[in-house]
Amino acid sequence: MNINNLKIFIKVADKMSITEAANDLYISQPAVSKAVSNLENELEIKLFHRDKKTGLILTDVGKEILLLGRQMLSIENKIFQIAYMEKNLLGGKVKIGSFPVASTTFLPKAIAIFKKKYPGVDIELMEGTSNKVKKWLEERVIDFGIVISPFNNFEYKFLLRDRMVGIMPENHKNIEVIDLNLENENLIFCKAGHELAVSQTIKDYKIDLDKSFTVQNAETVISMVNNHVGIGIISEFVLSSVPNNLKTFEISPLIETEIGVIAHSFSDLPPVATEFINVLFSGNS
Repeated sequence: MNINNLKIFIKVADKMSITEAANDLYISQPAVSKAVSNLENELEIKLFHRDKKTGLILTDVGKEILLLGRQMLSIENKIFQIAYMEKNLLGGKVKIGSFPVASTTFLPKAIAIFKKKYPGVDIELMEGTSNKVKKWLEERVIDFGIVISPFNNFEYKFLLRDRMVGIMPENHKNIEVIDLNLENENLIFCKAGHELAVSQTIKDYKIDLDKSFTVQNAETVISMVNNHVGIGIISEFVLSSVPNNLKTFEISPLIETEIGVIAHSFSDLPPVATEFINVLFSGNS
Protein backbone atom coordinates (compact mmCIF):
# COMPACT_ATOMS: atom_id res chain seq x y z
CA MET A 1 0.00 0.00 0.00
CA ASN A 2 1.21 3.51 -0.82
CA ILE A 3 1.45 5.13 2.63
CA ASN A 4 1.49 8.62 1.10
CA ASN A 5 -1.90 7.98 -0.51
CA LEU A 6 -3.20 6.78 2.85
CA LYS A 7 -1.94 9.94 4.57
CA ILE A 8 -3.66 12.11 1.95
CA PHE A 9 -6.90 10.14 2.36
CA ILE A 10 -6.79 10.70 6.14
CA LYS A 11 -6.28 14.43 5.65
CA VAL A 12 -9.24 14.58 3.23
CA ALA A 13 -11.38 12.62 5.70
CA ASP A 14 -10.38 14.98 8.52
CA LYS A 15 -11.26 18.05 6.48
CA MET A 16 -14.07 16.51 4.40
CA SER A 17 -12.80 18.72 1.60
CA ILE A 18 -10.34 18.18 -1.26
CA THR A 19 -9.60 21.91 -1.33
CA GLU A 20 -8.84 22.23 2.39
CA ALA A 21 -6.74 19.06 2.35
CA ALA A 22 -4.73 20.39 -0.59
CA ASN A 23 -4.16 23.70 1.21
CA ASP A 24 -3.02 21.95 4.39
CA LEU A 25 -0.66 19.63 2.49
CA TYR A 26 0.65 22.34 0.12
CA ILE A 27 -0.13 20.27 -2.96
CA SER A 28 -2.58 20.73 -5.81
CA GLN A 29 -6.22 19.65 -5.67
CA PRO A 30 -5.77 17.28 -8.65
CA ALA A 31 -2.88 15.61 -6.80
CA VAL A 32 -5.12 15.07 -3.74
CA SER A 33 -7.95 13.69 -5.87
CA LYS A 34 -5.56 11.36 -7.69
CA ALA A 35 -4.09 10.04 -4.42
CA VAL A 36 -7.56 9.20 -3.06
CA SER A 37 -8.58 7.65 -6.38
CA ASN A 38 -5.38 5.56 -6.48
CA LEU A 39 -6.04 4.28 -2.97
CA GLU A 40 -9.63 3.38 -3.90
CA ASN A 41 -8.38 1.54 -7.00
CA GLU A 42 -5.69 -0.24 -5.00
CA LEU A 43 -8.23 -1.44 -2.42
CA GLU A 44 -11.02 -1.86 -5.00
CA ILE A 45 -13.53 -0.03 -2.81
CA LYS A 46 -15.16 3.40 -2.59
CA LEU A 47 -13.93 5.48 0.34
CA PHE A 48 -16.23 8.46 -0.25
CA HIS A 49 -19.66 9.18 -1.62
CA ARG A 50 -19.37 12.29 -3.77
CA ASP A 51 -22.44 14.53 -3.89
CA LYS A 52 -22.70 17.96 -5.54
CA LYS A 53 -24.89 19.31 -2.73
CA THR A 54 -23.46 17.70 0.40
CA GLY A 55 -19.87 17.23 -0.79
CA LEU A 56 -17.82 14.29 0.47
CA ILE A 57 -19.31 11.64 2.76
CA LEU A 58 -17.30 8.70 4.08
CA THR A 59 -18.67 5.29 3.12
CA ASP A 60 -19.09 2.72 5.90
CA VAL A 61 -15.95 0.91 4.76
CA GLY A 62 -14.23 4.30 4.41
CA LYS A 63 -14.86 4.92 8.12
CA GLU A 64 -13.25 1.58 8.98
CA ILE A 65 -10.24 2.26 6.74
CA LEU A 66 -9.87 5.72 8.31
CA LEU A 67 -9.69 4.27 11.82
CA LEU A 68 -7.16 1.61 10.77
CA GLY A 69 -5.19 4.17 8.77
CA ARG A 70 -4.82 6.39 11.82
CA GLN A 71 -3.61 3.38 13.79
CA MET A 72 -1.04 2.65 11.04
CA LEU A 73 0.29 6.21 11.15
CA SER A 74 0.42 6.05 14.93
CA ILE A 75 2.51 2.86 14.69
CA GLU A 76 4.74 4.50 12.08
CA ASN A 77 5.26 7.45 14.43
CA LYS A 78 6.02 5.05 17.29
CA ILE A 79 8.64 3.20 15.17
CA PHE A 80 10.47 6.47 14.48
CA GLN A 81 10.30 7.42 18.13
CA ILE A 82 11.85 4.12 19.21
CA ALA A 83 14.60 4.64 16.62
CA TYR A 84 15.22 8.13 18.00
CA MET A 85 15.46 6.74 21.53
CA GLU A 86 18.06 4.19 20.44
CA LYS A 87 20.22 7.20 19.56
CA ASN A 88 19.45 8.80 22.95
CA LEU A 89 17.12 11.30 21.28
CA LEU A 90 13.40 11.91 21.46
CA GLY A 91 11.57 12.97 18.30
CA GLY A 92 8.36 12.59 16.35
CA LYS A 93 4.97 14.04 17.23
CA VAL A 94 2.60 13.93 20.19
CA LYS A 95 -1.10 14.62 19.57
CA ILE A 96 -3.05 15.94 22.55
CA GLY A 97 -6.77 16.63 22.96
CA SER A 98 -7.98 18.95 25.72
CA PHE A 99 -11.00 20.95 26.84
CA PRO A 100 -10.21 24.70 26.63
CA VAL A 101 -9.82 25.55 30.33
CA ALA A 102 -7.28 22.75 30.81
CA SER A 103 -5.39 24.12 27.79
CA THR A 104 -4.96 27.47 29.53
CA THR A 105 -4.08 26.07 32.96
CA PHE A 106 -2.36 22.66 32.84
CA LEU A 107 -0.78 22.70 29.41
CA PRO A 108 1.23 25.94 28.90
CA LYS A 109 3.74 25.14 31.67
CA ALA A 110 4.01 21.48 30.60
CA ILE A 111 4.51 22.42 26.93
CA ALA A 112 7.20 24.97 27.81
CA ILE A 113 9.13 22.44 29.95
CA PHE A 114 8.69 19.68 27.37
CA LYS A 115 9.78 21.81 24.37
CA LYS A 116 12.87 22.99 26.24
CA LYS A 117 13.77 19.39 27.08
CA TYR A 118 12.81 17.86 23.72
CA PRO A 119 13.02 20.52 20.97
CA GLY A 120 12.84 17.83 18.26
CA VAL A 121 9.28 16.79 19.17
CA ASP A 122 6.29 18.38 17.45
CA ILE A 123 3.21 19.01 19.63
CA GLU A 124 -0.24 19.06 18.06
CA LEU A 125 -3.00 20.36 20.35
CA MET A 126 -6.70 19.98 19.54
CA GLU A 127 -9.31 21.72 21.70
CA GLY A 128 -12.93 20.76 22.17
CA THR A 129 -15.49 19.69 24.73
CA SER A 130 -14.70 16.63 26.84
CA ASN A 131 -17.10 14.59 24.69
CA LYS A 132 -15.33 15.78 21.54
CA VAL A 133 -11.92 14.84 22.99
CA LYS A 134 -13.24 11.37 23.89
CA LYS A 135 -14.49 10.95 20.32
CA TRP A 136 -11.09 11.99 18.91
CA LEU A 137 -9.42 9.40 21.13
CA GLU A 138 -11.95 6.75 20.08
CA GLU A 139 -11.15 7.50 16.44
CA ARG A 140 -7.36 7.53 17.09
CA VAL A 141 -7.04 11.19 16.06
CA ILE A 142 -5.08 11.95 19.26
CA ASP A 143 -2.66 10.01 21.47
CA PHE A 144 -4.32 11.01 24.75
CA GLY A 145 -6.81 13.53 26.11
CA ILE A 146 -7.46 15.74 29.12
CA VAL A 147 -11.16 15.58 30.00
CA ILE A 148 -13.80 15.92 32.68
CA SER A 149 -15.37 12.73 34.07
CA PRO A 150 -16.96 10.36 33.29
CA PHE A 151 -13.96 8.73 31.60
CA ASN A 152 -16.05 6.07 29.82
CA ASN A 153 -14.11 2.86 29.18
CA PHE A 154 -10.72 4.54 28.70
CA GLU A 155 -7.77 4.09 31.01
CA TYR A 156 -7.27 7.27 33.01
CA LYS A 157 -4.87 9.03 35.35
CA PHE A 158 -6.45 11.34 37.93
CA LEU A 159 -5.37 15.01 37.83
CA LEU A 160 -7.73 16.78 40.24
CA ARG A 161 -11.17 16.79 41.81
CA ASP A 162 -13.45 19.68 40.88
CA ARG A 163 -16.78 20.96 42.18
CA MET A 164 -19.37 23.55 41.26
CA VAL A 165 -19.70 26.64 43.47
CA GLY A 166 -22.05 29.61 43.62
CA ILE A 167 -20.75 33.10 42.82
CA MET A 168 -22.21 36.49 43.72
CA PRO A 169 -20.89 40.06 44.06
CA GLU A 170 -19.13 40.91 47.35
CA ASN A 171 -21.99 43.16 48.48
CA HIS A 172 -24.64 40.47 47.96
CA LYS A 173 -26.67 39.01 50.81
CA ASN A 174 -24.74 37.07 53.43
CA ILE A 175 -25.51 33.36 53.17
CA GLU A 176 -23.43 30.24 53.71
CA VAL A 177 -24.95 27.73 51.29
CA ILE A 178 -26.96 28.22 48.09
CA ASP A 179 -29.76 25.64 47.92
CA LEU A 180 -30.45 25.18 44.21
CA ASN A 181 -33.97 23.90 44.93
CA LEU A 182 -34.99 26.79 47.18
CA GLU A 183 -33.18 29.75 45.64
CA ASN A 184 -35.64 32.43 44.45
CA GLU A 185 -33.21 34.29 42.21
CA ASN A 186 -32.13 33.42 38.68
CA LEU A 187 -29.48 30.73 38.54
CA ILE A 188 -26.90 31.04 35.78
CA PHE A 189 -25.26 27.68 35.11
CA CYS A 190 -21.87 27.80 33.41
CA LYS A 191 -21.27 24.55 31.53
CA ALA A 192 -17.68 25.13 30.32
CA GLY A 193 -17.22 21.41 29.76
CA HIS A 194 -19.33 20.29 32.75
CA GLU A 195 -22.48 19.73 30.67
CA LEU A 196 -23.13 16.19 31.86
CA ALA A 197 -22.74 16.94 35.57
CA VAL A 198 -24.92 20.05 35.37
CA SER A 199 -27.64 18.41 33.25
CA GLN A 200 -27.76 15.31 35.47
CA THR A 201 -28.08 17.38 38.65
CA ILE A 202 -30.88 19.51 37.19
CA LYS A 203 -32.68 16.31 36.18
CA ASP A 204 -32.06 14.37 39.42
CA TYR A 205 -33.11 17.18 41.75
CA LYS A 206 -35.86 18.59 39.51
CA ILE A 207 -34.39 22.09 39.72
CA ASP A 208 -36.80 24.75 38.43
CA LEU A 209 -35.43 25.97 35.11
CA ASP A 210 -38.02 28.75 34.80
CA LYS A 211 -35.63 31.00 36.72
CA SER A 212 -32.45 29.40 35.41
CA PHE A 213 -30.47 29.32 32.20
CA THR A 214 -27.08 28.12 31.02
CA VAL A 215 -24.08 29.76 29.36
CA GLN A 216 -20.98 28.20 27.83
CA ASN A 217 -18.04 30.15 29.23
CA ALA A 218 -16.80 31.68 32.47
CA GLU A 219 -16.50 35.25 31.19
CA THR A 220 -20.22 35.32 30.33
CA VAL A 221 -21.41 34.11 33.73
CA ILE A 222 -19.02 36.47 35.57
CA SER A 223 -20.28 39.43 33.54
CA MET A 224 -23.91 38.50 34.24
CA VAL A 225 -23.27 38.07 37.96
CA ASN A 226 -21.47 41.43 38.11
CA ASN A 227 -24.52 43.00 36.47
CA HIS A 228 -26.84 41.37 39.03
CA VAL A 229 -28.61 39.15 36.51
CA GLY A 230 -28.54 36.27 39.00
CA ILE A 231 -26.41 33.82 40.97
CA GLY A 232 -23.68 32.06 38.99
CA ILE A 233 -23.09 28.32 39.31
CA ILE A 234 -19.63 27.51 37.99
CA SER A 235 -16.78 25.01 38.30
CA GLU A 236 -14.25 26.03 40.97
CA PHE A 237 -11.43 25.04 38.59
CA VAL A 238 -12.87 27.09 35.72
CA LEU A 239 -13.43 30.09 38.02
CA SER A 240 -9.79 29.99 39.14
CA SER A 241 -8.67 30.47 35.54
CA VAL A 242 -10.49 33.81 35.10
CA PRO A 243 -9.73 37.04 37.03
CA ASN A 244 -12.73 38.07 39.17
CA ASN A 245 -13.71 39.77 42.44
CA LEU A 246 -16.71 37.59 43.18
CA LYS A 247 -17.65 35.88 46.41
CA THR A 248 -17.95 32.07 46.32
CA PHE A 249 -20.46 29.92 48.18
CA GLU A 250 -21.09 26.23 48.75
CA ILE A 251 -24.06 24.87 46.82
CA SER A 252 -26.56 22.17 47.66
CA PRO A 253 -26.86 19.60 46.17
CA LEU A 254 -23.11 19.22 45.72
CA ILE A 255 -21.96 18.79 42.11
CA GLU A 256 -18.53 17.13 41.86
CA THR A 257 -16.45 15.97 38.90
CA GLU A 258 -12.92 14.72 38.25
CA ILE A 259 -10.40 15.92 35.68
CA GLY A 260 -8.01 13.36 34.26
CA VAL A 261 -5.84 12.18 31.39
CA ILE A 262 -7.36 9.39 29.27
CA ALA A 263 -5.83 6.94 26.78
CA HIS A 264 -6.68 3.63 25.17
CA SER A 265 -3.74 2.10 27.04
CA PHE A 266 -1.00 4.03 28.82
CA SER A 267 1.40 1.12 28.40
CA ASP A 268 0.85 1.25 24.62
CA LEU A 269 1.42 4.98 24.16
CA PRO A 270 4.26 6.24 21.92
CA PRO A 271 7.36 7.21 23.97
CA VAL A 272 6.88 10.95 23.39
CA ALA A 273 3.28 10.80 24.65
CA THR A 274 4.38 8.91 27.77
CA GLU A 275 7.12 11.45 28.43
CA PHE A 276 4.74 14.39 27.94
CA ILE A 277 2.31 12.91 30.48
CA ASN A 278 5.20 12.49 32.93
CA VAL A 279 6.09 16.18 32.46
CA LEU A 280 2.43 17.18 32.82
CA PHE A 281 2.05 15.40 36.17
CA SER A 282 5.40 16.52 37.54
CA GLY A 283 4.55 20.12 36.69
CA ASN A 284 1.13 19.93 38.37
CA SER A 285 2.04 17.87 41.43
